[in-house]
Amino acid sequence: MKFSTLIGTLFLSAASAGTAFAAQQSVTLAVDNMTCSTCPYTVKKALNQVLGVENATVSYEEKSATVTFEDAEASVADLTAATTNAGYPSRLASEKTKQAQ
Repeated sequence: MKFSTLIGTLFLSAASAGTAFAAQQSVTLAVDNMTCSTCPYTVKKALNQVLGVENATVSYEEKSATVTFEDAEASVADLTAATTNAGYPSRLASEKTKQAQ
């Protein structure tokens, strides 16, 4: 009985090892077409609908969005597509992404 429990534990450990390399990432997007102080609400809603997004903060003044997401579930392309589809084209503000603290 102990042997089968050990095998089961090893199997579950091996099965979850594939997700061990997923990381939470944070990127800043430059967002176009925000012309009023209510535009960030639409951008934030679009970003939050992307699977894997943990948090989105949008600034009208800076015309930017900072997004924290799981990189195994979402990508920068997914984020920029979401804002573009909502009418607010965006692009990576800097080429450097950083791991979220």
